[in-house]
Amino acid sequence: MTEPDKRTVVALGGAGAMGRPAVEVMAARGDIAELVIADRDLAAAERLADRLAGGATPLTPHAADATDPVRLRDLFQDADLVINTTGPFFRLGVPILQAAIDTGTHYVDICDDWEPTLDMLALDTEAHDAGVIAVIGAGASPGTSNMLAALAARELDTVDDLHTAWPVDVPFVGDDPADDSVSGLSAATVHWMQQLSGTIRTWSAGEPAERPPLEAVTLHYPGRRKGTAYTVGHPEPVTLPRTRSVIRGSTCVMVVRPLTAAYLMTLRDDIDRGRLTLEQAAAALDDPGARRLARSAVHRLSLRGPGALPAFFALATGTRGGRPYTIGARLVASPRGMARATGIPLALAAGQILDGSVRTPGVHAPDAVLDPDRYFDELAAHSDPPRGGRGQVVEVDRA
Repeated sequence: MTEPDKRTVVALGGAGAMGRPAVEVMAARGDIAELVIADRDLAAAERLADRLAGGATPLTPHAADATDPVRLRDLFQDADLVINTTGPFFRLGVPILQAAIDTGTHYVDICDDWEPTLDMLALDTEAHDAGVIAVIGAGASPGTSNMLAALAARELDTVDDLHTAWPVDVPFVGDDPADDSVSGLSAATVHWMQQLSGTIRTWSAGEPAERPPLEAVTLHYPGRRKGTAYTVGHPEPVTLPRTRSVIRGSTCVMVVRPLTAAYLMTLRDDIDRGRLTLEQAAAALDDPGARRLARSAVHRLSLRGPGALPAFFALATGTRGGRPYTIGARLVASPRGMARATGIPLALAAGQILDGSVRTPGVHAPDAVLDPDRYFDELAAHSDPPRGGRGQVVEVDRA
């Protein structure tokens, strides 16, 4: 490996929709000896390297096959850090992390599937023994959502419930109408269908629980902001109770309009009954079909909407000084578009590993090892438009 002041970083999937923003941020750093843009699409990696050429960091495009364990280990062998945006993670997350552990390479990703999150957390001892720092789920949700939860929970002496929420089709300042990073058939949409079908992991009555997805959860946000959101199979309910004691419950929910929730329920039903594969359901997001829309109307009749809930937030209930409190932490500004809102946090997490701020080997959720104040200060600088500090991108509300 290179000297500590100059590191070699591999961006696996670096030319993809989520990888490009991370590469752009990493390329602007001055402490990277070489940034390898490793992607199955070599031409796209070459175009990205050409566009960013002449900056602070030497860039090397590289053809990579994330499904080839031998070639992965060869690629990681001389690297100090891997940032991984290849998905879906329920297929690729564990073998890629295993390759990083085997080569003694630090690792950070945007894993947003709860099943491989459990499997990767099970590699904690192996990573620790290898001296590898691995931060998993460092994107938007999970990632920014975990850091919001950390801000909310740290205001309480005891935490009863801890929820995270992210927007699907409700207005949010970070939205970009031109962002098509998840349109069509993509790893992101296949992942979404996976996490809206079967059963998902939540935290209930102080222990793990298996539940159907798209269950309605009514939340009371400080300031009399009440509404209903719907559960999705994300990692936060798996990881947050590991970082701190959550006495009662934890879910990850989508802030979504009833009409959209109803259609997602119809897709869920068709996946669960074997009528659609995950890929077919993902394609049906763009091509609903009259019959499926008609069936959705049945679900719609019983659904409630998000009301006055914020779009992107964490909500903690518990006690402070022996008194009950509800603490909300909401994102009020963000990098614009899903791709940037996911890829830029990945680069910020990588930065805390590169500069030695994160020192503990093992497999960690973001809120377990990252500094939330620094995280939101840096996120503010990358928001659209750039902001002056964490108070410009996140607000903490109390009741």
